[in-house]
Amino acid sequence: MDTSTTRDPEARGPARDGILPAEDIAALAEAGSIRSAMPFAPDQIQPASLDLRLGRRVFRVRTSFLPGRERAVSTCVAALSLHEIDLSEGAVLETGCVYIAELQESLALPGDLAASANPKSSTGRIDVFTRVITDRAAAFDQVEPGYAGPLYAEISPRTFPVLVRTGSRLSQIRFRRGDPRLREAELAALHARSPLVNVAEPSFQGGVAVSVDLAGFDGLIGYRAKRHTGLVDVDAPGRHRVGDFWEPLAADGSGTLILDPGQFYILASKEAVQVPPDHAAEMVPFDPLVGEFRVHYAGFFDPGFGHAGAGGSGARAVLEVRSRDVPFLLEDGQIVGRLVYERMAALPRTLYGAAGAGSNYQAQGLKLSKHFA
Repeated sequence: MDTSTTRDPEARGPARDGILPAEDIAALAEAGSIRSAMPFAPDQIQPASLDLRLGRRVFRVRTSFLPGRERAVSTCVAALSLHEIDLSEGAVLETGCVYIAELQESLALPGDLAASANPKSSTGRIDVFTRVITDRAAAFDQVEPGYAGPLYAEISPRTFPVLVRTGSRLSQIRFRRGDPRLREAELAALHARSPLVNVAEPSFQGGVAVSVDLAGFDGLIGYRAKRHTGLVDVDAPGRHRVGDFWEPLAADGSGTLILDPGQFYILASKEAVQVPPDHAAEMVPFDPLVGEFRVHYAGFFDPGFGHAGAGGSGARAVLEVRSRDVPFLLEDGQIVGRLVYERMAALPRTLYGAAGAGSNYQAQGLKLSKHFA
């Protein structure tokens, strides 16, 4: 089977519920439902998502906020802004600060179409916390059906200062019609047809359970971010030395790791994950009652991630882990998140990992972001 050409989008028939593939995202742009200050970049549309680009202006604000049902984001920015930064020549966003950036893309969605956003995987792996906000929003990263208006990104670098510019891509957005999320019985049936993880009897309650691997990969269990480092240029893949930013964590045979408060870690899942071509997935945090830590800022898994038909044969989920207020002991095999699977509205023409798709993390194990050589 040639996974790069699944079927002609003209032959799909009536629109159905599900996550929109790349071809339908392009059609939304042509119809004016997605608007942009500049033409799309060639690789901006992914198999089931659209990268969002920073505009010219970003505002340093005193605090994070939600506009609520009655206000525009610009109204809140006017009240909370400390200063305005021009990104046309590039600018440094400092750790511990909150910024609101205008995005080049805006929306005029039809009434049956909603959207959700996440940081891009490379953004989460350098501990840049970013969330998309709309006018009159009551929640981050959620776009209600029929929304018409601008998009903004809240950006807060946690560990490394970052260099960004107009056109930098920190977030991505996914469009959905209806409620395509698979329930427990549907997940079990899909796993029987096309294994989702390399576990004979995984837990499906609330999504497919994902655990942490602390046994080690070639002698390492992960990386801990260094403090007081230099800049990470978000548009410079492969140009940063690992040793300048990361401390490797050696496997000591204990199968445990104590998370230090305020530290940032890159770990990996014990399970090898697969996303079938007719589905997409999202990592959601595990029940916070089982531990004071956050896992996985960037939650989208495109169709074909880790899938044998797209050159994957299983790929680990990289875990971006930050402890909260107290030290916390992680143990090998401990559940840290769950994968929620959703149906695609149609098969994408190009899968994640296919030739020319620009996929950076297919067949990954323990892997830092693309910025590091």
